[in-house]
Amino acid sequence: MKVLVVDDEALARQRLISLLEELGPDYQLAGESVNGEDAIAFCSQHEVDVVLMDIHMPGTNGIEAAKVLATREVPPAVIFTTAYSEHALSAFDANAADYLLKPIRREKLQLAMEKAARLTRLQASQLENGDQSCLVAKYRGGIERVPVSDIYYFQADNKYVVARHKKGEVLLEDSLKSLEQRFAAQFLRIHRNALVAQDKIRSLEKDSEGGYRVRMADIDEMLEVSRRHLAVVREAVGKAGE
Repeated sequence: MKVLVVDDEALARQRLISLLEELGPDYQLAGESVNGEDAIAFCSQHEVDVVLMDIHMPGTNGIEAAKVLATREVPPAVIFTTAYSEHALSAFDANAADYLLKPIRREKLQLAMEKAARLTRLQASQLENGDQSCLVAKYRGGIERVPVSDIYYFQADNKYVVARHKKGEVLLEDSLKSLEQRFAAQFLRIHRNALVAQDKIRSLEKDSEGGYRVRMADIDEMLEVSRRHLAVVREAVGKAGE
């Protein structure tokens, strides 16, 4: 997870950064900001999953900044870090994931970060389920939206599914079966480990070993077709050529 540390005091920022390093590689420092306005600008230009934010800062304070960040399409989780307890109610009104009082202990920060991670996954799930035109995938600790129309195929790879799309690949935690059910009108099962976009199949070709593979538009990969699914794929290719 990528974390932005926001505090107008350099020593306070360094303390949080040190604690993040102690928590391990799951939490990466995305950057530092000195006030709310700077934090909003940073999140507009960079991928941020969690914001550790002070409340009392010059210019735009933490509460105001959190309310602005909450309006983003995929808002980062905000954890307030402050020396004052009287702002807790306002903090949670701004959709804060947690509220930590300084001096912050590593154990408290770890619990807050784990809570923020759960919220981030929930936001991704809600976004994905509400928009059938896009998939939401984790990407280098963040979230990436991939238009379904850009995807060539889904292929199972150990416990993940690889989605090959026009700009590269992303890993999905969805099962191949759930993706098949969700996108039955657009993707065709060609093997127990692969679904392909029907509108991107160009041909069905026999390989040197007597098996069959589909050739996709615009990419070099050719995917194996199992005998079980061969008749359905032949029918789909025939319809595409009509």
